[in-house]
Amino acid sequence: MYLECTCADINQNTWNRLMKGARKKSYRILLKLIKKQLPELYRDLALEFPNPWDDQTKQTDTHYILVHSATEYFINKNH
Repeated sequence: MYLECTCADINQNTWNRLMKGARKKSYRILLKLIKKQLPELYRDLALEFPNPWDDQTKQTDTHYILVHSATEYFINKNH
């Protein structure tokens, strides 16, 4: 699992490709995964505090999509 990009790093076509087939994902479960596998991202985004965008958490077959501060973080599921 690694942070591949954010929505600010990519063009519209790439965003559309990464979002294709996105479905809801539990924010709470994703936070546990991030805390364990990407502790620097967890600290950098201060994910221990409430996130008003938590209900926008999604996943595709290849990515988790965390929304924080109105930015989409595309986290690749592969190692």
